[in-house]
Amino acid sequence: MDMTRHHRIHSADGTGLSVVDTGPQDGAPILLVHGWAQSHACWQRQLESPLATTHRLVALDLRGHGTSDAPETEQAYAGSEGWAADLHAILTTLSFDRPVLVGWSYGARVIAEYLDVHGDAAIAGVVLAGGIAATGAAREPWMLGPASPALNRDLYTDDPTRRLQATLAFQEACTATPLPRAQIAAFTAEAMRVSGLTRRAMFAADRDLRPIYARLGRPVLIIHGEKDAVVAPATGAALAAAIPQATYLPMQGAGHAPFLDAPERFNEALAEFTATARAAAPAPEPR
Repeated sequence: MDMTRHHRIHSADGTGLSVVDTGPQDGAPILLVHGWAQSHACWQRQLESPLATTHRLVALDLRGHGTSDAPETEQAYAGSEGWAADLHAILTTLSFDRPVLVGWSYGARVIAEYLDVHGDAAIAGVVLAGGIAATGAAREPWMLGPASPALNRDLYTDDPTRRLQATLAFQEACTATPLPRAQIAAFTAEAMRVSGLTRRAMFAADRDLRPIYARLGRPVLIIHGEKDAVVAPATGAALAAAIPQATYLPMQGAGHAPFLDAPERFNEALAEFTATARAAAPAPEPR
């Protein structure tokens, strides 16, 4: 039986966010936050796995991505307010009980902006998969893998032909094990929904995320593929070192998207972390 539910949730500035919600509604909630120039579809190997029979898995399309609204100003993406408000709107509208937030790549920034504004009282913990540690001038050269978007300007162009070729190459670089051609095509199509303006603006802010995560009072699991060609594995190790309550899990044989390269290992680690983090988090007070 298909337990998928679809929501349209509006952020503080009116941006409409598309949200997919699957699994038992009383299951332990996990909010999946995708990365730059992707959509909720990247979490297919979680949303359609046994994990979804025991956990409530919720995945959004970030603003400017998928079927969510795409504001046409740089500030809507470069600024911190929108990202923080987007996650807050989802968490409050769906009334989660001690959710775990999972951020892939740029999703680490989205979660950090939420934590910076709203704190960690409403969550149980955070999982970062191939997470970035900084954007703009705050991003240091050693954080970049050889396939980092920062090294290919065609990914940001308004020329659709050049952007398509660069996007296809980027999608192929996200996994250590080649994905089926149909899946690469689908991911590339999703990525091409994201405009050049949105892509450029998302990295315009000079933002170091490490101080935000260092203040986090909840546990963090850092999962980083040892073959990550997009965000250097040293970035995952540095994030773990900066966060007092972090556990570092380097994933052998996986690339930038460990949840695609090694879904069984990733899902098992996520389920175990979720159970431990929720057990340690204070239960919400009765209303």
